[in-house]
Amino acid sequence: MYYTGFADEAGASIDLQIRATRELGWTYIESRNIDGVNITDISDEKFEEVAGKLADAGVKINCFGSAVANWGKDPRKEEDFQRSIAELQRAIPRMQRLGVPMLRGMSFAVVKDEEPDNPALEQQIFKKVAHLVKMCEDAGVLYLHENCMNYGGMSPDHTLKLIERINSPAFKLVFDTGNPVFTDLRRGTKPYKKQRAWDFYREVKEFIYYVHIKDARYVSETDGIFPAANFTFPGEGDGDVEAIVADLLKNGYDGGFSIEPHLAVVHHEQRSQITEADIRYANYVEYGRRFMQLVERVRANIDK
Repeated sequence: MYYTGFADEAGASIDLQIRATRELGWTYIESRNIDGVNITDISDEKFEEVAGKLADAGVKINCFGSAVANWGKDPRKEEDFQRSIAELQRAIPRMQRLGVPMLRGMSFAVVKDEEPDNPALEQQIFKKVAHLVKMCEDAGVLYLHENCMNYGGMSPDHTLKLIERINSPAFKLVFDTGNPVFTDLRRGTKPYKKQRAWDFYREVKEFIYYVHIKDARYVSETDGIFPAANFTFPGEGDGDVEAIVADLLKNGYDGGFSIEPHLAVVHHEQRSQITEADIRYANYVEYGRRFMQLVERVRANIDK
């Protein structure tokens, strides 16, 4: 078992991301954005600079946090499919260059203007995701699907149908503990209730390869893609983090736990000299420390 995280939440630069990782005593980063640009989209020159700094620091990237087939891409639009193909074509050589075994991907946006899981649309989604996964399979890397605001994230049923239809050894799940808290459970008829992280986890756990640690409390719906939520330290929200971690470890999970804090940057008047960047960095490191403490508590209880 190892720890990693979306270190761009600690700081925009690779230097800050490395610093936070080393301060936690960790070796890995799940790389998403560097200076505000996804690692698949930075220039070749910037990528080589990042690779050099990582090597010098003894820090490795364990996963590419890509935007492939994510919630911003419509499954019906050919240009969105081609964007995902192009992102993978850029990502794969970089992953191979750094020895990165896996990439976070999704299963396209949940469309609003028709039933998002009607049979005709499902066929498009399955065909397009299968193509993306085959690209990864041919390259010897894994495509890890995250339960988020995408087709597979609508319910455990949708995730399991996706696994069945893609049917590839390169297609695995990354389970996010926080996303179910504010995501509709698309089962039965409207109005849908919100998902429960533990229930979603329990139904798909045999396919989980990797885990994102996020915790939150649902607040309200919005006009955007994501509902409003209050993100918390791990174990303080409704993401069933401790129960899920305990079940994973009891059953021999030996993969990564990747922190994705999403904590709000709150300024306190008496500490006005502290910058937003300082707070982001401190939040990330504190989140990592608290999660390690949670894991140790869980392990102690397992050993009793």
